[in-house]
Amino acid sequence: MIPLESKWDLVKVGTVVDGVENLTDPPQNASGCRKDYLDLKLDNTATMGDYDSTISACALTETKGIYSRSHNDLTISISGTTQVSDIMNLTNKELKLKNKATGVISVYSR
Repeated sequence: MIPLESKWDLVKVGTVVDGVENLTDPPQNASGCRKDYLDLKLDNTATMGDYDSTISACALTETKGIYSRSHNDLTISISGTTQVSDIMNLTNKELKLKNKATGVISVYSR
């Protein structure tokens, strides 16, 4: 089994419309900065990293929480918000998640 634990950089986001995936570069990735990320640790802690240049160039904000995996479901709880996603694809280089509530797809690479 391919390990889920890793630091994953956000590389694409999108949705499925009429059965067709439409993925684009993530607007939340600030221009000229490192990519936003999801860091999943062996102890089931999760850290979301958000680079933002609103106040100062490429300022990093990290929020921490926990995650759990059950088969193809990934549940992440950070800052009082719980998000459940389908793991659409997991390889040594890619993690593709689809939010069960919103249908938004997030593609991460390591």
